[in-house]
Amino acid sequence: MGTDEDLMSAAREQLADMVALRRRLHRRPELGLILPATQAAVLDALDGLGLTVQTGRELSSVIATLDGGPGPTVLLRADMDALPLAEQTGLEFASEIPGAMHACGHDAHTAMLVGAARLLAADPPPGKVIFAFQPGEEGFYGARAMLAEGLLDGGVDAAFALHVDSNAPSGFYGTRGGAVMASGDTFGITVTGRGGHASMPHLGLDPVPIACEIVQALQTYVARRVDPFAPAIVSVTRIQAGGEVLNVQPVTATLEGTMRAAGEGTRADAIASMRRLAEGIAAAHGASAELQLTPGYPVTVNNPGFARLTLRAATGLLGRSYAAEMPAPAMASEDFSYVLQQVPGALGFLGAAPPGVAQPAPLHSPTMVLDEDAMATGAALHVAFVRAVAEATATAG
Repeated sequence: MGTDEDLMSAAREQLADMVALRRRLHRRPELGLILPATQAAVLDALDGLGLTVQTGRELSSVIATLDGGPGPTVLLRADMDALPLAEQTGLEFASEIPGAMHACGHDAHTAMLVGAARLLAADPPPGKVIFAFQPGEEGFYGARAMLAEGLLDGGVDAAFALHVDSNAPSGFYGTRGGAVMASGDTFGITVTGRGGHASMPHLGLDPVPIACEIVQALQTYVARRVDPFAPAIVSVTRIQAGGEVLNVQPVTATLEGTMRAAGEGTRADAIASMRRLAEGIAAAHGASAELQLTPGYPVTVNNPGFARLTLRAATGLLGRSYAAEMPAPAMASEDFSYVLQQVPGALGFLGAAPPGVAQPAPLHSPTMVLDEDAMATGAALHVAFVRAVAEATATAG
């Protein structure tokens, strides 16, 4: 694996095994923090590589360490959990678990990191490489749980994670310094009026039109008050009011949705503005409104130097036409943000759009499919990042 060409060749030799592991995980997806079958598959795949392996106490994590002697310690992370979706791809290896699907590519992430472990174990770099296989990324705060169990104990010099993108050209790598993914909070707004007969709305106080007015105001706020270079997205995804009787004016109406922001300042301003808009509009009608916010993952912030380092490594590995700086953050959220709050590093995106598909299904879709050939590139990118950190450390020393 002396040259980038050698590395890509070695990664392609690992592809069949990566595909087999990915399909094994895809058939038997698991949700949340406890993934016994997934953990067992990872442990089987790592067996015989000479790694020091630990498993989580309160969650089904796997931490495998490769010790190459003096040098930097690099953390590589792959998330392992699936989503509560019913798969509709028709693949021969489609999910066999009702209501669960690997629709975000975590099965590919896991397989790529195992591939990288095999490549690095065959030619260990100076220093340590920590392969972190994490459950519970999809809203269960798995990274935070692994940190609490000592993921970074002993010190880590750099961290890297790779996320597939089913809409980007297969084999393409992109990242950026600073904010690379948004925060992700959920909210509910309860509007309270007065119930009554639908034939006499003037004698009650209908919360439904007030709730609709709040929805429109939230969209106007985002369009006219948020800096487009530090964006936010407010999405109302559920409105509930009333019961089975259609001639009864309800007492309450509830809006629910998500709020995403690409900066912590924008995030705080958006939360304050949502509360002010909801309360003010409701009060103008003589009603009341209450905002309930559930904080989610913080903004994922790449270290600018490490983001540039990954782009240089990817350019050398893939060529200039397959590596580029992202012009703006992705507005999804990611709990690798907690790791990057404590360790300098970067998260990047690997294109894996299936060939010949004009409009591929996005991540989190029940019809999402990936180009599995991209996994060879992903495994090689992990190795290239480790090499780049080792070379930069040696040069600095």
